[in-house]
Amino acid sequence: MKHFFLPFEKTNGFSYSAKSIERLSEYEKYQLSFHPERPKYLDYLAVFDNVEECLANDLHGSRLIQTHRADLHRSGKAWPVMLIGQQSGPTSDFVELTRIMQDQDEMRRWNQGMPTPAAFDKAIEAIDIAEREGRTIITVIDTAGADPTEESEAGGIAWKIGRCMQALAEATVPTISVIINRGCSGGAIALTGCDAVLAMEYSTYLVISPEACSSILFRTRDKANLAAEISQITSKEGFSNGIVDELIGEPAGPAHRFPAEALESFREVVGRRIEAFGKAPLDSLQQRRIERWEKIGEWNETTEEAITAYEKPVSCFIPAPKKGLFIKRHKHCRNEHKREIIDPVLYKKLLADNFICDTCGVRYTRLSAHDYIGLLLDCGSFAKHPETRYIIDRDILEFPDYADKLREERVKNGITTALITGDGTVDGREVVLCATSFGFLGGSFCMSTGEKVWRAAKIAIEKRRPLIIQAAGGGARMHEGCSSMVSIPKIHLALSLVEQAGLPLITIVTDPTLGGVAIGFGSRGIRIFEHNAGNIGFSGKRVIEQYTGKKTSKEFQTTGWLQSKGYVDMVAHPLELKSRIAGIIDNWTQR
Repeated sequence: MKHFFLPFEKTNGFSYSAKSIERLSEYEKYQLSFHPERPKYLDYLAVFDNVEECLANDLHGSRLIQTHRADLHRSGKAWPVMLIGQQSGPTSDFVELTRIMQDQDEMRRWNQGMPTPAAFDKAIEAIDIAEREGRTIITVIDTAGADPTEESEAGGIAWKIGRCMQALAEATVPTISVIINRGCSGGAIALTGCDAVLAMEYSTYLVISPEACSSILFRTRDKANLAAEISQITSKEGFSNGIVDELIGEPAGPAHRFPAEALESFREVVGRRIEAFGKAPLDSLQQRRIERWEKIGEWNETTEEAITAYEKPVSCFIPAPKKGLFIKRHKHCRNEHKREIIDPVLYKKLLADNFICDTCGVRYTRLSAHDYIGLLLDCGSFAKHPETRYIIDRDILEFPDYADKLREERVKNGITTALITGDGTVDGREVVLCATSFGFLGGSFCMSTGEKVWRAAKIAIEKRRPLIIQAAGGGARMHEGCSSMVSIPKIHLALSLVEQAGLPLITIVTDPTLGGVAIGFGSRGIRIFEHNAGNIGFSGKRVIEQYTGKKTSKEFQTTGWLQSKGYVDMVAHPLELKSRIAGIIDNWTQR
């Protein structure tokens, strides 16, 4: 067979006109965005001149990100660029792809189109080269997401994705990102935190696949079309929501049928952007970058009267028993022999283990934002920032039941959003604190979190105070679609500004710190990993086990496991956090 056809391409009356494509379901548009014959990164190299590959290696998954020096000619001038492209598969030629698919060893090297730590290492190094050589950085996005395996977790994939975003936030040259096909999850956001984000007309930009969203929301993968519809995943919707700066037209029709026209359109729009950046003063780049990201995200504001109706301190800390030395064991505790254990637990031992069962590893409780405020700051010193106090989450997608869930979470947790910010003191030392409640929709990263951290960072810089962030959360919030994920590069820029101001940035990594939270502030600053914390990394344990079909190792994603891999420099029990932070601040003031 010479070409591949999606089911809707075979139906009577379908043409490749804009009207015909507009009539497709949202899920069919999603399928179109990663049609196997759509041009891939290596096809787009034809747009450039003097193309030279750099940083090539044979490490597992490294080929999923490829890097090239090149020039783009426009207005009689050759503009030097560094291309960092996600090559999601070996070729867009279906005949050649069919032949390659017979070679299982070769297909394994392409790793289902998912980049590994080695791929992100290559991107980080390419950004560095671009800065040294004065090349505009162009990232080309085409990914189903980053590799969800234990091997990639052991390779520090969360921290390397975070480092990609930090490197782009701090780049001393202009940066442009172009979503050519499907830009999904952390694999995409790693390289879209740029000064301009462009997207091909029939591409998609999404925080989670429609199938996975359907599975979470409706407990079945059969409603993927509905999930795609409510998540607003097309590039056109991304443009409407302000997370894509410009659409690159596919004027003759979708790129897999009209590649020459698509590539020419790419050349024109990208060239115009490169030329505009090249003519602007380089010393104004950071300020222009700040102004761009300051506009990213949407939120509502509430009133003092509304807050008063539900605001209250909520604690999840398990207190010492009023009588005796023991507390009741958690339900369904079983030892390695599957024997149920019902004996009570010595409270002193449980507290020393940070509320982890020493028999089966179950966590008895996850502390609230109010708990961490009490542990980290001097009693009564915390004062919420009026600049962030009235920000509440906005239901931009009208996601099913999201508005109701938000109201319930505010009452249950006694706070307006999952993250609260304020000023306080640590043994008399003035600080700015951001604290997160996992109990509020899993502490998931969202637009309000991005904006609150942005404003807290500004306050820290203005007042010349250390910024402390307590990280907790299960990923980016799917209820806000890709807009939640796009706020992650925003906070990377904010945190870089704090560090560039010479202020301490201290991050406390707690249980859980996954996905968007891990690759966001969980990857930044002087990190203190909480003793006996678990579920720390990029992909969740259940996701990895479902994907690989095998169990993860016993200590997987715990503080101890991460320490053995070399990703942990400092560990502290929750009761020790305050003294550790005081020591870090003292070292800073004595410099």
